[in-house]
Amino acid sequence: MSTLVGMARDRQSTRLREYDYTSAGAYFVTLCAQNREHLFGEIQDRQMCLNQIGEIVRTEWYWSEVVRPTIDLDAFVIVPNHVHGMVMFTPDPGVGAHSCAPLRPRHSLGSSIAQFKATTTKQINELRGAPGIKVWQHNYYERIIRDEDELNTIRAYIENNPLAWDTDGENVA
Repeated sequence: MSTLVGMARDRQSTRLREYDYTSAGAYFVTLCAQNREHLFGEIQDRQMCLNQIGEIVRTEWYWSEVVRPTIDLDAFVIVPNHVHGMVMFTPDPGVGAHSCAPLRPRHSLGSSIAQFKATTTKQINELRGAPGIKVWQHNYYERIIRDEDELNTIRAYIENNPLAWDTDGENVA
């Protein structure tokens, strides 16, 4: 067994074991480009300038809210090698009658992120003429937003992320 395969198996999930990720709630998510490659554009004068790949990511992020009726999107930012966003799951509009199954399947945070990654990867690889190339890191970071103060702190972090790009040692090219 290769070392990389062993590392992937040993990787600990960041998900809470007892938490229902299909329930109504708010989440802060971070998705990183494979190998933290600068794929999505560049920071110029402390502002993010999206390239064609970044535009695909932006368009698909906002499209998520259209195709998934239980999702509301909040603060969102793309920087050269990752994205931050806030996703709110609202009660499923198909639920409401007693003793009835939902009219449409409920999406979990994980399934929504997986669909987003798959859709963007396909479009990005078509643009690059590079089928089968990984665009995103395997996993993603998520945090359950627990209250209004945390919500506002995370919003500010997301909005200010491009401003801090040059001073963050993680982001140096």
